[in-house]
Amino acid sequence: MRTNPAKRALREGQPTFGTWLSLGDLFATRILARMNFAWLTLDMEHSAIDWSQAAMIFAAISDAGGVPLARVPKGNHDYIKRVLDAGAWGIVVPMVDTVEQAKTAIAAAKYPPTGNRSLGGGMHSMNFDATGGEYFQRANDEIMVVLQTESPRGVENAEAIYSLPGVDAIFIGPVDLRAQMRKPDGTEATDDEFEAMIQRVIATGKKTGTPTGMHVMDPDTAMKRAEQGMQFIAVASELRMLSQKAGEMLQALGVGDRKEIVKY
Repeated sequence: MRTNPAKRALREGQPTFGTWLSLGDLFATRILARMNFAWLTLDMEHSAIDWSQAAMIFAAISDAGGVPLARVPKGNHDYIKRVLDAGAWGIVVPMVDTVEQAKTAIAAAKYPPTGNRSLGGGMHSMNFDATGGEYFQRANDEIMVVLQTESPRGVENAEAIYSLPGVDAIFIGPVDLRAQMRKPDGTEATDDEFEAMIQRVIATGKKTGTPTGMHVMDPDTAMKRAEQGMQFIAVASELRMLSQKAGEMLQALGVGDRKEIVKY
């Protein structure tokens, strides 16, 4: 059975750089899977991607030698079970604000006796080049569990959440975190306030020995965050790469001003 190199790298204190998949396109996925991203995360929270699409994308990534992850819509047993049974090598769980939410997600990703994941299916083991029996025995050691910190409440509970057994990394969703920091009158957090919140997450990760990371838009920012100690760093998305490059070409052709179609 194959082992998860991204999970090993995180344990060894190394930074990993991946990207987000928002299009649900098999051809685009196959291209990126043959490049040197440490992992590719299929966004099933904000993209209109169905289960059969997801299964084919996970298979394409693993067949190319990559690490397929999935951001689930919600950290419950049903969603987590389905993406793992469809062949994902790990999960990214949004909006984890409490220890209870974290425990629910971790348990759903682990077979008994560690968790309560249900046994069944065959796509998961194929993606690890394993038999069903091998997968059931070793999946708990290879599946990645990444929890998202996306609110001040999540930051307040960070030490208790990050200390839980089974958490492989913490991932900041910067857009949601900043939105959740809005004051009652709608005033946005300042850059300094936002950065201070990010630094609290990094510091808590170092204190608990849990890798942290976040979504960034460019390589320079990714390297800056890695220098600060982050390890699970997503750089843009295939959708962002497409729209950004197309905008740059149109601008160079004098067709018109670049317009930002997508954030990530």
